[in-house]
Amino acid sequence: MAGKIPPHFIDQLLSRVDIVDLIHSRLALKKAGKEFQACCPFHDEKTPSFTVSREKQFYHCFGCGAHGTAIGFLMEYDNIGFVEAVEELATLAHLEVPREGGEHEGPDVRPLYETLDRAAHYYQNQLRIHPEAQRAVNYLKGRGVSGKIAAEFRIGFAPPGFHNLIDHTNPEEFDRLLQTGMIAESEDGKRYDRFRDRIIFPIRNHRGLVIGFGGRLLGEGKAKYLNSPETPLFQKGKELYGLHEARKSLRQLDRLLVVEGYMDVVALAQYGIRYGVATLGTATTEAHLDRIFRTVSEVIFCFDGDRAGRVAGWKALETSLPSMRDGREIRFLFLPEGEDPDTYVRSRGAEDLEQRIAEATPLSTFFFDTLTREVDMSSLGGRAQLAERAQPLLRKLPTSIFKRMMYQRLSKSVGIELESTASHTAKPLKPVTRSQPALDTMPPVRRAIALLVSNPGFSRIADLPKGWEALAIPGITLLRELLELLHTQPNITSAGLLERWRHKEEGRHLGKLAAMMLPLPTENQETEFVDTLMLLTQQALQFEWDNLVAKAELGNLSEGEKQRLGELSRLKAERDSNETSMDSH
Repeated sequence: MAGKIPPHFIDQLLSRVDIVDLIHSRLALKKAGKEFQACCPFHDEKTPSFTVSREKQFYHCFGCGAHGTAIGFLMEYDNIGFVEAVEELATLAHLEVPREGGEHEGPDVRPLYETLDRAAHYYQNQLRIHPEAQRAVNYLKGRGVSGKIAAEFRIGFAPPGFHNLIDHTNPEEFDRLLQTGMIAESEDGKRYDRFRDRIIFPIRNHRGLVIGFGGRLLGEGKAKYLNSPETPLFQKGKELYGLHEARKSLRQLDRLLVVEGYMDVVALAQYGIRYGVATLGTATTEAHLDRIFRTVSEVIFCFDGDRAGRVAGWKALETSLPSMRDGREIRFLFLPEGEDPDTYVRSRGAEDLEQRIAEATPLSTFFFDTLTREVDMSSLGGRAQLAERAQPLLRKLPTSIFKRMMYQRLSKSVGIELESTASHTAKPLKPVTRSQPALDTMPPVRRAIALLVSNPGFSRIADLPKGWEALAIPGITLLRELLELLHTQPNITSAGLLERWRHKEEGRHLGKLAAMMLPLPTENQETEFVDTLMLLTQQALQFEWDNLVAKAELGNLSEGEKQRLGELSRLKAERDSNETSMDSH
């Protein structure tokens, strides 16, 4: 198990990473006053309501309510866990994530990454030194792969034999080899190397860490290609081979070409086409598309032009429909029958393939061409069949201009008007604006917490009102804990406070309160905070006075309580007198 990441490191990390720079590396932010805005990446919208505050180091969408810190953004946008998001930010900030004993954040997968990285080094080294490796070298040279590209993709060689990796690995790493699928187990309990007599292609995640392997068989056998099994690090339905290398090699990555095999990606890179990625032995999934569209706005699916390729292309189209928001483009490239990107680029060159990519078929064209080929468009029955087949698919499209245009084209093809739900949708969401009255109507405890989370420096105000801490109402404990933390660690930012409470029930409420404060003017907020604490103090005194008066009526007051009731009565009289004096003016 992994030791807990110390809170002070989270504070340090958030102070080193600028959330605006982080989000701008993934979204095109535009300055809007003192904040930055973009269309929200977490829901469909036309008018930007996604706001990022450099001052607060916090983001909030006034359309869908998404909000959080730099850590939260990475978790949501990159679909990763808390620890991985922290490690990602730490890498950007050139910091090493420390660990401490006690509580645990979950399984510590770092040793698994280290084991796979050592395995990748082992395979790379075998490609250079093993006597049997010449067959692998000859194969790669025959496919036009240079030493530079082989090194960039960390291509290696798994020698023949059942225990090469096992014998090379330290005994203490044996369990980790099992966990990562590098060792397989037969029905009779015998354990052996999963990859044998294969060219090895390490699979890396978006951070460049090895999460699994693919292997291309060199000798005789049934499985020509073999992938690592599902493990804590590797889920083939989510990963794309070559995505890390594409992002690393291109400063501006505008599109991705989805192909079917490792060698396709490597061959494309060898010929300078650096935006190729491959699914890992599975059809394209919605998780793949989610990852693709978090990286680029355009994707081209590349298939063989035979019947099987067309079927695979149609399946990719159906999977893609729910992801077709406005601003995204999906196209399909079908190569001549019997060709794949590897053979095509080697025989005809990169320029020819790039031209084909540029002329790839748009999703809308592939959609209607495929469906109209299956019906008789010269008859009413055929056109009715088209509508019957097309409409269930079009309903999968998210509400968008593209969806309306697809329905318009279908209407034109069948000869009658067909309406989509998109034609009856409400107007695009506009940024929600809030004014001071919205703050005034909040209960005092919530108002104090919201002001403090948004302005941690308020904890350093001299002579803050006291006495409110005794109130037995919801939120008082949280307000007290926030101030106690800030008194001991006065440099914590708003983002740091939110992360301290991330794993607690109150964390969700803190995020919402911070989001409510984001668009409000900061003038007079300090006075508002002090006045709110004073109001809570007065409430506490009133509750105490009421309780003592009720007890006095029963004749149960101690001498100390009688003295306290007298003090409170004098304070109450002074306050009432001051209020009367102010009203007279």
